[in-house]
Amino acid sequence: MNEIDLYDYELPRELIAQEPTASRSDSRLLRLDRQTGHTDHYHVRDLPDLLNPDDILVVNNTRVMPAKLVGYRKETGGRWQGLFLQADASTGVWEVLTKTRGTLRPGELITVQDRHARDGMELLVVARTDSGNLLVTPQLPDGYVAHESDDSAQLSTPADWLERYGRIPLPPYIRDGQMVDSDIERYQTVYAKERGSVAAPTAGLHFTDTLMGKIRALGVEIAEVTLHVGIGTFRPIQVEQLDQHQMHQEWGQIDQATVNQIHQKRAAGGRCIAVGTTSVRVLESAANAGGGVLKPWQGMTDLFIRPPYSFHAVDALITNFHLPKSSLLVLVSALAGREAILAAYGEAVANEYRFFSYGDAMMIA
Repeated sequence: MNEIDLYDYELPRELIAQEPTASRSDSRLLRLDRQTGHTDHYHVRDLPDLLNPDDILVVNNTRVMPAKLVGYRKETGGRWQGLFLQADASTGVWEVLTKTRGTLRPGELITVQDRHARDGMELLVVARTDSGNLLVTPQLPDGYVAHESDDSAQLSTPADWLERYGRIPLPPYIRDGQMVDSDIERYQTVYAKERGSVAAPTAGLHFTDTLMGKIRALGVEIAEVTLHVGIGTFRPIQVEQLDQHQMHQEWGQIDQATVNQIHQKRAAGGRCIAVGTTSVRVLESAANAGGGVLKPWQGMTDLFIRPPYSFHAVDALITNFHLPKSSLLVLVSALAGREAILAAYGEAVANEYRFFSYGDAMMIA
């Protein structure tokens, strides 16, 4: 099971969702019994009928930053796009991923436009990293004229700059990455709070406050962890053998209170149900750090879950449908078995489920 070609499937392009469902919980839900391989068809709104009072759902409360930057080179007028990756708190220098053609020299300025295409901040080019990413410092241009409601005094952190001038970094398979105003709300979970991701934990996009209230009314607990989704989530596996793949790093954490909740529910016979593969990465990273026992944890993880893998903390998973030959498809195969997953994906295609970030969902239980 080590060859990446074993994790491939045919997907008609028209099944890649370009818009979310009208109501979040109206998305379809394919339930896969990982013991028998049997499948059933539901909607996400039916989740209360599929859960037990002793279960616990674990959601990722990360918040997507508007990390996509669009503008032009001030010297030439040439169009420019970049993606904020991280900032050095001590120097104020940002690291930005960019594929814009042409060589940007230290001292050159990039004008960044807000989502209404209005000129705003400037990025002063400082240098490039060894990997080719751009190092820049943000600033307001000379003679800057504030737009209505602008307050330059509030631009003290990278998140402040991005909230004003950044755009939601949609995956390229959604409208070629071009956001519309509705994405500001819909490409964000209703429980998002900790800013730090460049992509949404998309399984959580199906949940509404109303649905979560119904789930809690059953006695099911909903606990939160954090994993800030990084740019690596967009990168395909580029090696033929899985054991040669270097997984990207992401920062996550789980606290003592959440660990206690999970232990209590599992001790009572309930299931720890991860909402999204990002929640799985936190739970299993914490359990691995604890020698196979779930304990509080915080740090960077490059955990690559692939068959065969013994899950220590996760009993079930609610997730979206993932790209062919992706690390996430490999992860769900480790939980349910490759053949069962590919069969379920084939059934989803035959029944015209919607795929990827704005698509339908799957419950592996």
